[in-house]
Amino acid sequence: MEQNRPLRVIVSGGGTGGHIFPAVSIANAIKKQHPEAEILFVGAEGRMEMQRVPAAGYKILGLPVRGLIRPLWSPKNVGVMLDFLKSKKMVKDIIKDFKPQVAVGVGGYASAPTLNAAYAMGIPCLIQEQNSYAGVTNKSLAKKAQKVCVAYSGMERFFPVDKIIMTGNPVRQNLLDTKMTKEEARSSFGLDPDKKTVLMIGGSLGARTMNESVLKHLDEIRNSDVQFIWQTGKYYSQDIAEALTQKEDVPNMKVMDFIGSMDNAYAAADIVVSRAGASSISELCLLGKPCILVPSPNVAEDHQTKNALALSTKDAAIFIADKDARDMLIATVLRTVEDDAKLTSLSANVKKLAFHNSADVIAEEVYKLAIEYKNKRK
Repeated sequence: MEQNRPLRVIVSGGGTGGHIFPAVSIANAIKKQHPEAEILFVGAEGRMEMQRVPAAGYKILGLPVRGLIRPLWSPKNVGVMLDFLKSKKMVKDIIKDFKPQVAVGVGGYASAPTLNAAYAMGIPCLIQEQNSYAGVTNKSLAKKAQKVCVAYSGMERFFPVDKIIMTGNPVRQNLLDTKMTKEEARSSFGLDPDKKTVLMIGGSLGARTMNESVLKHLDEIRNSDVQFIWQTGKYYSQDIAEALTQKEDVPNMKVMDFIGSMDNAYAAADIVVSRAGASSISELCLLGKPCILVPSPNVAEDHQTKNALALSTKDAAIFIADKDARDMLIATVLRTVEDDAKLTSLSANVKKLAFHNSADVIAEEVYKLAIEYKNKRK
């Protein structure tokens, strides 16, 4: 009977877009290869995945799991551990009901109880690590996973070498499918189609330093022959709008709290200024975009700095530390965007680091594990 059932996969993780985009991309690739497949997501209650996953067309169940509180000896962590144990029991009930043949973890709070429960019940597990420095959850799950899909070399520091598969990070497919020319994309933002263009994206909550860097150097931007698309992040948008009312108008700058059409924004840009999250870097590599990376210092294990250095040491990106950005960033942007030889070199080098069809490759590995599981249960 097991042989005749369709492929069933549990996908778990989230908390940030950097975990959710790859998770949904993997699910989409599985459905593309096996349209009959049934996919169930497991996330953390109150986190971003509980909205983003249903919006992508998938069912998701929430767990009361949450992160440990610092310092670790805090008595509040007793409640955190009780929620973890409760979540693990909930996952066991989910597995008994859904009967998956494989479980996929992408990092984030929900991955730990989900893959721990799956492993305990004999379900094969695959984890996908987006960063060059492995996260706590994935490191803790490494011994229990049959396969570990990674995007950077040197990951044997964190995972058993015989389990590692170099796949790269899945990215949002629509970014690669845009048909707009650079000129058309610029016009879609109300900008001059023929002027050099800078795209500045700091993420939703990580944009503070980027925003302060821009506000401090509005005169230089206004007086340049370069135009900017500046995503402030919704969290900061009101403060930015108020600050700009006190300043002279900057006609060569398009200010947006959120960019819905990132494919067009990338197409319009000659250079991208970004934080160094794993998903963003994977997109920049695939698109061959020259970039200046300003790693966020407010992330676990400072993994964004390690991500950025993985590019800058290969001359595939320009690295600026967060503490230096307010003084150096805009001057570096304006100098680099006018240097065509530098832009060409950065583009060529960043393209060399791209992985193509990452989601498809991971989906194939997921399917292999499911088939092995089915064959064992004949």
